[in-house]
Amino acid sequence: MRWLVTGASGMLGRDLQAALAGQDVTALGRADLDVTDAAAVRAAVAGHDVVVNCAAYTKVDDAETHEADAYAVNATGTGLLAEAAAESRAKFVTVSTDYVFDGHATEPYAEDRPRDPINAYGRTKAAGEELALAAHPDGAYVVRTAWLYGQHGPNFAATMLKLAATKDTWSVVDDQIGQPTWTADLAAQIIALVDAGAPTGIYHGTSAGQTSWYGFARAVLEAAGLDPDRITPTDSAAFVRPAPRPAYSVLGHDAWRRAGLEPIRDWHSALDAAVAAGALTVD
Repeated sequence: MRWLVTGASGMLGRDLQAALAGQDVTALGRADLDVTDAAAVRAAVAGHDVVVNCAAYTKVDDAETHEADAYAVNATGTGLLAEAAAESRAKFVTVSTDYVFDGHATEPYAEDRPRDPINAYGRTKAAGEELALAAHPDGAYVVRTAWLYGQHGPNFAATMLKLAATKDTWSVVDDQIGQPTWTADLAAQIIALVDAGAPTGIYHGTSAGQTSWYGFARAVLEAAGLDPDRITPTDSAAFVRPAPRPAYSVLGHDAWRRAGLEPIRDWHSALDAAVAAGALTVD
């Protein structure tokens, strides 16, 4: 199969390229492909069997005042890629987010839970999901993920290690719950989804289990052989930001099992594997 990866210079895009090593892969970063340019998108997609869209406007706070810019990439661009994939009879995978939900739940969000985003970024990603599924209903996969960390690019886990090198103590919020997810695991899961010919639709590409940002921060330090007690818990009121964050971002994984596939492993195991693989380093 011929694969096209958009947003290929990002953290997930680079891990996808590594996971697809030896296969026929076209990797296009933002400088290589403007996903809002319909003609450019059509030309880029032509001749490929699978398109994985990792391109995204991810500046969550900036999106509050630049929602049109975020919509152009996250919604319009996603829709154009899905349309082009449908024209080329290619499978299409677009990576979405837990932010399509309001974060008020008390149990994991099911894949078919109605979208109800609470910020601009979430609205644009929700729109992108809808456009993709409408444009290519027989060949589109929406893979929602959250709390990503990995080797290539800034992320929370790397920030914790950087803070550990410069601070004696610091605080992390303990009232936001989610699923830390290693991009290498997500890349492998996306490939498995396509290779299995699984039913199209929505899947939740997050690690099993759950924790708070505070719990994740402590685990990062522990895995790196550092003292986790250097971190103290606080609440979100101490870190007010322009875009509201969902308090509860745990996603359910039933769609994988219905498709005969195992969900991503537990986040603790993934973190240990990431550290062992040298995927968490500080520049």
